[in-house]
Amino acid sequence: MDATGIGRRIAYWRERRRMTQADFGALLGKSRRWVQDLEGGQRQADPRLSVLEGAARVLAVRLEDLLSDAPLGTGTECVDASELEAIRSVLQRHDVITGTCDRTALEPVPVETLSRNVEYGWTAFQASHFAALGRVVPGLLVDANRAAARHEGDAQLASFRLLSMSLQLVEAVAIKFGDTGLAFTAADRSVAAAERSEDPVTMAAAARHLADAMTHYGQARAAAEFAVASAVRLEGDLTGRGADGLSVLGMLYLKAAMASAAVEDREAAPLMLEQSEHHAAQLGQDGNAMWTAYGPTNVAVYRVAAHVQLCEGAEAVAAAAGIPDPQREALPRERRAHHLVDLAWGYTQAGRREKAVETLLKAEEEAEEEVHCRPRSRQLVEDLRLLGTGSTEGRLRALAERCGLPG
Repeated sequence: MDATGIGRRIAYWRERRRMTQADFGALLGKSRRWVQDLEGGQRQADPRLSVLEGAARVLAVRLEDLLSDAPLGTGTECVDASELEAIRSVLQRHDVITGTCDRTALEPVPVETLSRNVEYGWTAFQASHFAALGRVVPGLLVDANRAAARHEGDAQLASFRLLSMSLQLVEAVAIKFGDTGLAFTAADRSVAAAERSEDPVTMAAAARHLADAMTHYGQARAAAEFAVASAVRLEGDLTGRGADGLSVLGMLYLKAAMASAAVEDREAAPLMLEQSEHHAAQLGQDGNAMWTAYGPTNVAVYRVAAHVQLCEGAEAVAAAAGIPDPQREALPRERRAHHLVDLAWGYTQAGRREKAVETLLKAEEEAEEEVHCRPRSRQLVEDLRLLGTGSTEGRLRALAERCGLPG
């Protein structure tokens, strides 16, 4: 075993868990100096297995994560169960549930600072830098809640908007990593915060995330009805708010389309896509207002996803072929990779498994986290291994290894 490499991995995971060296040592019954030596590779040339097992237990990681030869940052950029649990713990705090202030004497974060932090979180998400979110989001939720509780006037309204956007970010992360219960809780809270912001754009943004969470939580029919009702209620306010308003309005119909597809409503799903297409035409171009990546191209990408949801693989492949490469390449990294995974599902449904593997490999090139970390993507890799993929089986096996799937 490489003691220096193991030490670096222990330090990496300790920092991701937001532990000091002193706290980590205390949990192992050791001193801070002992931890310093361990992380520096100076504790001993060959760390005892019992030491590594104890470190893995405290850090809530697999022993293999400490023994891996892979460079740090490769295969470790997922938000893991421990980090999702840390986010859930914040949402379960009394002050966060009630919207009251904790008892600390800390002043609320200024709105400008909070806004920058929210922007950082959403930028990281769209760049597929998911591990950063596991570290940032818990503190962001606490800061946003304190700001909403303590600020007054316009600053309080802005803080409620930013609290809602923070909770929407939690929903997006939780869906990405398959925690539908956490997603539903966060999205429901985001709607409440949005209403208190008195901002129709934020209300619509929160509503589209709740519709998304409801769909994944097994309430797709209600999700479609909620998304459409929200769009109808807010349309008058949104159409006068420029790109922000049209983007969140269009996204509501895209989420209604996906919810309709989830309940195999083959009449409603196309109608919802057409309605969103109308608002994209009003917008006139692709953009990323309110971190939606909304525009004609994203509507086309959702059309592919809806076909996949309806198990219409051939139609999904045909729809994807109609998306011009330059427009697709201009989408945020997360959206591009997500679309490629959807397309890989479409190829699989159409019986074109070799193309499915090739498309997954392209998705991995775009954002390996989208393939290595997402339960949905990993399930597709597993399914393809069972089905067989002809000449691409060797590349598929290598991909499965990089995803950490058992042989």
